Amino acid sequence: MPSGCVLPSAIHFHMSTEEVEWFNRYKKSLATYMRSVGGEEGLDLTQDIKPPKSLYIEVRCLKDYGEFEIDDVPTVLRKKNSQHFLPRWKCEQLIRQGVLEHVLS
Repeated sequence: MPSGCVLPSAIHFHMSTEEVEWFNRYKKSLATYMRSVGGEEGLDLTQDIKPPKSLYIEVRCLKDYGEFEIDDVPTVLRKKNSQHFLPRWKCEQLIRQGVLEHVLS
């Protein structure tokens, strides 16, 4: 069964008008909820199949990237090769951008 906000076209093709309308309302509701949790960027609940074991992860800076402000954490200076224990949701986009890497224990 598909999860998140995207349906394969083969499934969408076989849906009735009412099912398509319901799914569109679901997508909007899910997007609103994800924006309401996890701060400014929100929390993408569709990203992982399994829930994370920890809300915080250890990351290493791959390049200098300046200061990093988080509500409940003091300002962190992201300097190349420095390591930090930060909220997962704040790091995921920077990991995808190649600024940080997840340090696996």
